[in-house]
Amino acid sequence: MKRKSVSQALALLLTMTMVLAGCGSSTAETPAADTKEDAAKTEAPATNDSAAAEEKTEEAPATEDVAAAGEPIKDLVITTVGDLDHMIMQHSEGSGHGQLGGNCLSPLLEYNKYGQLCPAVATEWGTEDGSVWTFNLRDDIVYVDYQGNEIGKCTAQDWLTALEWVLNFHKNGGLCTSMPTSTIKGAEEYYEYTKGLSEADGKATKATDAKFLEMVGIEAPDDYTLKYTMIDKCAYFDTLCAAQFMYPMPQGMIDNVGVDGLIGIKFEDFWYSGPYRLTTWVLNNEKVFTKNDKYWDKEATLFDTVTMKCVEDNLTDDLLWSTGETHVAQLDVSTLTTIAADPSHPDFDKLTETRIEKYSWSCLFNYDKKFEDGTPDENWNKAIGNEAFRQAMNWGLNWTNYWYLDNALNPYNLENNAYTANNLGVFSDGKDFTTRVVEMLELPEKVDEKTPRRYVPEKAAEYKAQAIEELTAEGVTFPVKLDYYIKAGSQSELDSAIILEEIFEELGTDFIDFNILTYVSSYGEEVMFPQMMSMAIVGWGADFGDVSNFVDQCKIYDDAAIYSVERLCTEEMTDADTIEQWKEFTELADKAGAIHNDRDARLEAYAEAEAYMIGHALVIPAKSRNKFQLTHVNDYSKPYAASGISDVIWKNWETSTVPYTSEDYARFKAEYEAGAN
Repeated sequence: MKRKSVSQALALLLTMTMVLAGCGSSTAETPAADTKEDAAKTEAPATNDSAAAEEKTEEAPATEDVAAAGEPIKDLVITTVGDLDHMIMQHSEGSGHGQLGGNCLSPLLEYNKYGQLCPAVATEWGTEDGSVWTFNLRDDIVYVDYQGNEIGKCTAQDWLTALEWVLNFHKNGGLCTSMPTSTIKGAEEYYEYTKGLSEADGKATKATDAKFLEMVGIEAPDDYTLKYTMIDKCAYFDTLCAAQFMYPMPQGMIDNVGVDGLIGIKFEDFWYSGPYRLTTWVLNNEKVFTKNDKYWDKEATLFDTVTMKCVEDNLTDDLLWSTGETHVAQLDVSTLTTIAADPSHPDFDKLTETRIEKYSWSCLFNYDKKFEDGTPDENWNKAIGNEAFRQAMNWGLNWTNYWYLDNALNPYNLENNAYTANNLGVFSDGKDFTTRVVEMLELPEKVDEKTPRRYVPEKAAEYKAQAIEELTAEGVTFPVKLDYYIKAGSQSELDSAIILEEIFEELGTDFIDFNILTYVSSYGEEVMFPQMMSMAIVGWGADFGDVSNFVDQCKIYDDAAIYSVERLCTEEMTDADTIEQWKEFTELADKAGAIHNDRDARLEAYAEAEAYMIGHALVIPAKSRNKFQLTHVNDYSKPYAASGISDVIWKNWETSTVPYTSEDYARFKAEYEAGAN
């Protein structure tokens, strides 16, 4: 019954595409952010100074009277699916912790709405040849408590404290280490050094210790000067300044709660230097952020409060919109179906399209799957270790209906044939890195506008037959059960999983049995860490302006490779051929990462590594993403970057108490493009 209703909804959406296109109520062009020009602007030059920064931060005049009857919103209300378990952004690589920490702390640099690096705590920054980066800091940044009382000064030492914490195995467990260990001199060596310490000795170390200062290429010559020494020349290091690991961490806060108490610190004990203070946190209910009156940027437009309501799934915010309890609702397919099918619906002319997200979503397989009792799932592990089995999926999955769940009116905007996201790497001739990856893959030309390039059923059938023959000889039984987990009670996740079930089982129910299972509250604790999933479709957004932040996450035998450790589980896989493929990919990635003085050569080498990984179907790209929404927020006014967390900071947002219309968004897009060019 459920499968039928979802399919009927998709059929209706196909009809609505023609209805809306005919009446001209919605603009459906690719967002302006998805251009080579904007991508080039996110690539900061190897040298920078305050004069250059000032020149780059000049923007087009702000939009006037964006909505005839609307006034700026003072108290913003938005939603988030689920809640967080701690406040320390350096102890996470997830965007949720980045949003929380990024609004409570001030970074060295930040991005404006055109993707240009701008001063924040650092007023001047630069490098002569990429080997040493120097940042001159403001002297008026203060920390306040959750009530707004001043409790300390923010100095360069806070960045040393943060880096020591990140690199200390016993304090941070390897999280957020891939960026500093690949760029900062001595960072990897210090990480390995702390791994060799006892837990007690590791937790007792500080950034003021001679060992840390001798080993790691970071120094604070005075309270307001910060220097980083690179492993080799690194022209993109300033783009890391908006990454989670590069935010400050005051030693005074750690001293107050203790090393063991920091990860579980209460919002009442946190030290705030960003635009907002967290003043209320009711777990699994809501968080309230209040404007920090002592925030350094007195010219910034901030909300008086921002309330984040925790919801169970993406459908709930649609319901909250209907009752006026949220200012933004990214529409579930069922809600969009209702609105788009009825031109008389009060929200019909308010359907607006979000910008293409900076994330790329890929199908990540678990190469060392376990059952609930911890024993290995030999049938799955043998199957996924067989390249023909993976290639059957690579060429036989028609992702179209999956894209419809995100963007029913322009689903083919979401086709994605690379693992890395667009706009992150650009060659000197303007070619996007992902374009080069796809060239290397030598994919067949599109049959038509509605057939994905990687959907070739005939090729999939050949690989299927080969896989059945090879795996049957190894004792694998068919159909191979693919365990896919969703949150219990989430209707939107169930709808998505049912569509995926249809897509995967199109290969034949004699080949794959797509098994939908549920977890109660924590995917990490209940599914991912016990390694019980067969696969997951995961979106990644870069933390800094270099493609290594995507590609290096999959390197085998690397503690800093978060995908390899937590998702792909390649460290203890047993299939010899697949191990060799992952090793070959890793060698290619390492070779690319060693190129620091020739950007085009670096991108070419990384493209070779990514094309090898995709070409052997070690991962399978699934989609890019944007959605239709109802909103009081002008997305084109938000900070934008292809990397880092600036885009989730509630600063300088244009809003209206009256919801924006599709006509408003068409104007925003045109004005944005005019200002960007």
